[in-house]
Amino acid sequence: MNSLIKLELTRALRNRKFLFFSVIYPSVIFLLVSNQTGTVDGTGLSIAKYVMVSMASFGALTAVLMGNSERIAKERENGWVRQLRLTPLPGRGYVLAKTASAAVVSLPSIVVVFIVAALVKDVRLDAWQWLALTGAIWAGSLVFAALGVAIGYLASGDAVRPITMIVYFGLSILGGLWFPSTTFPTWLQDIAKWLPTHAYAALGQAIEQSQSPHAKDVTLLVVYFALFAGGAAWLYRKDTLKA
Repeated sequence: MNSLIKLELTRALRNRKFLFFSVIYPSVIFLLVSNQTGTVDGTGLSIAKYVMVSMASFGALTAVLMGNSERIAKERENGWVRQLRLTPLPGRGYVLAKTASAAVVSLPSIVVVFIVAALVKDVRLDAWQWLALTGAIWAGSLVFAALGVAIGYLASGDAVRPITMIVYFGLSILGGLWFPSTTFPTWLQDIAKWLPTHAYAALGQAIEQSQSPHAKDVTLLVVYFALFAGGAAWLYRKDTLKA
């Protein structure tokens, strides 16, 4: 499994287009949106701090979800996955390797947004908050890495991109990564509170407020990770039976 992780990392780091959209693009959005002044309703956070966490989460989401789903669908079509089935690698090992390698790639997405926020927008936090933010957002990205693996096995090569885009933009917008969910109608806020992206961003927002992440948000992410990882492993085994 370690060899597979190293191979996945090498492939991802060679993809310049992927690196641009997962590492540079979120920082650009942050600079454009954080020019506004004031605080975000219901959080007490400045717009710069709120958007910083949102865009760091968005960048990690881009890295792990978009990268995994399309790459896996292509690997199924070109026969690479069929070759892996000839090895002793179990289904859970494949899922974990894909998830772990994607999470490593997501780290630069988070760090670059933080550096830009600190240097350009003068965002200031305590040292423990920077470290806790990085760890929380990085760990939370595992949820969406597992989702990317599941989509890669659920969809065909032609259908994977539109399906991924719908999930990607739907979770980003409804989860409050692009706009504060407090601006949504009440009925939509009630839905957003149960989405993994909403819980994901809430981790960082709690840390910025010098609070511990809420148990509900942590529990939601753990449950979603178990569902996505379990579904991905099941789809891998199902695909194996078809071969």
